[in-house]
Amino acid sequence: MDDKSEFDAYRTTYKDTVNQSISFSGLDVDFFTKVKAVRLLDLLREKVGDPRDLSVLDVGCGVGTYHPLLGADIGTITGIDPSLECVMEGQSKNPNVDYRHYDGGHVPFPDDTFDASFAICVMHHVPPQQWPTFSREMVRVTRPGGLVIVFEHNPFNPLTRRAVNTCPFDADAVLLTKSQTTRHFQSAGLKDIEGRYILTIPALSKFPRRVDDVFGGIPLGAQYFVCGHP
Repeated sequence: MDDKSEFDAYRTTYKDTVNQSISFSGLDVDFFTKVKAVRLLDLLREKVGDPRDLSVLDVGCGVGTYHPLLGADIGTITGIDPSLECVMEGQSKNPNVDYRHYDGGHVPFPDDTFDASFAICVMHHVPPQQWPTFSREMVRVTRPGGLVIVFEHNPFNPLTRRAVNTCPFDADAVLLTKSQTTRHFQSAGLKDIEGRYILTIPALSKFPRRVDDVFGGIPLGAQYFVCGHP
């Protein structure tokens, strides 16, 4: 996330670039985006309340890929990203979202500002020495009783590693295990932390997601989530 110019360069070609790296799967990036958007909304409903009543922060939002899928179901969305070009692109496409440019370190909001915060496949772009700060900042700006959610790639899945290794803007990515992510958020003060592997099977609709959940405790899925309450 510190290499701002690289993400500036991909602001209009992000989807095509990812699709090239995952073409072997027979699925496209829109499918994986929808899976995580549905999971995110389910977690908010289950653990915080009606998403339509919530203020939510998207950390490392890029061009706001998830916001068209979430906008009708979440009260207010704020997106922050170190790439000014991506923030500007997102704002032009999603005028109802509040986008802010930030330095990738300090989140530019007071303590307890949001009901929930999330980061989707962002931490592997953050230099490992900054993972503790990244975690603390997400927790800091989320109110007590709210929810912090992170989705990440599963480094134990060989197809995930293949996709990451062939994606140009993932060249310097350092993948975190679910246990590493959990430890960082424990140290940052999250409580009632839980996590699950997802996408062991392509699962978007309700029944396939239930099947996918059966395998949620086994590190087979392409990705995983970790969440907890400040």
